[in-house]
Amino acid sequence: MVNVGIIGYGTVGSGVFEVLNTNSKSIAVKAGEEIKVKRICDLRDFPGDAAEKLITHDFNDILNDDEITIVVETMGGTKPAYDFVKASIEAGKSVCTSNKELVAKFGAGLIKLAEKHNVNFLFEASVGGGIPIIRPLNYALTAEEILEIKGILNGTTNFILTKMNDEGLDYETVLKEAQDMGYAEKNPTADVEGFDTCRKIAILTSLAYGKQVDFEDIRTEGITKITKEDMEYAKALNASIKLIGESKKENGTVYARVAPALIDREQPLYSVHDVFNAIFVKGNMVDDVMFYGRGAGKLPTASAVVADVIDAAKHKNKHIPIIWEEDKLELGDIREYKQKFFVRVPADMKEAVKQKMPELEEVKTEKVKGEFAFITPVLTENEFEEAVKDLKIINRIIVNFK
Repeated sequence: MVNVGIIGYGTVGSGVFEVLNTNSKSIAVKAGEEIKVKRICDLRDFPGDAAEKLITHDFNDILNDDEITIVVETMGGTKPAYDFVKASIEAGKSVCTSNKELVAKFGAGLIKLAEKHNVNFLFEASVGGGIPIIRPLNYALTAEEILEIKGILNGTTNFILTKMNDEGLDYETVLKEAQDMGYAEKNPTADVEGFDTCRKIAILTSLAYGKQVDFEDIRTEGITKITKEDMEYAKALNASIKLIGESKKENGTVYARVAPALIDREQPLYSVHDVFNAIFVKGNMVDDVMFYGRGAGKLPTASAVVADVIDAAKHKNKHIPIIWEEDKLELGDIREYKQKFFVRVPADMKEAVKQKMPELEEVKTEKVKGEFAFITPVLTENEFEEAVKDLKIINRIIVNFK
């Protein structure tokens, strides 16, 4: 019998309890023994819930219980989550978490601490919810030199952009609908400003290159400036607009960013709609692979956490190696990264733009009047800003065509 303690009985925590109970027989076969939740720590009471009698308000009831060998942390944030996780590992308990903030900021140190205490710190659910991506990077793709990771990593923003594209609605209207449907929080900042995606791409980049990538160092733009007019231009280009988190290695330098981008039909990310997520990985030998599915939600995320619990149960007193050093990976200056830009300016600036960039590609749509839209030649951001410094920019979006 493997006893588990859960910290945080919210959406994911209650999902973990449900998955372990519903699939208990098949989980026992896969783990080699029964896995049972013994304690659940939360500040609230849950009268009438199936877990009611397991609730404690004191984390020490889990920490000091020697029969509990695996701790599931699903409370979110870094305080007091970090202290609880650290104490659990130091007490000889493996930890499985869905907490992307915790993993992005403290992942490397917690992996090292787990190795010291011969236990495990596992975090499959921290990126992509139910989509398996951490294990493939750690195991299936270990023979590869990772050249690029690019993904739609946030279901809320993908839902909003999909609705704007399909129904011709403006951002504020779709955001309210997403909030009413429960896809967006009352305060949606973490999602719509790209911070959630930023933490996830920081984790993936750290694992891909084996060193700490600080999410604060990643240039991050959200979707709040995307308009229904942008969507009309995208349709004219047979493209879609997605919030993309990406990192790419070129000439020995790793670049990373989060930003809305125009994606053409030649790329598999083009057809990822609604609340679905997808992660594209390019290796120097395997070439292109993609992982697709529900990137969030109670049961998909809980399923990924339970997969870690099973892994931890199968590796008692044995640390699972994860290459993620605490040494910092210095990212390249994204302002020096070469790319194309889609740009909208007032119609009366057309000739001035053509003089500055004679090699531009004009973009036309009958749905938008009074503007001149174009795609620049390949430029660095510094070169782009110099070229348009005297122009009135309505909007600009990165072009991420294949």
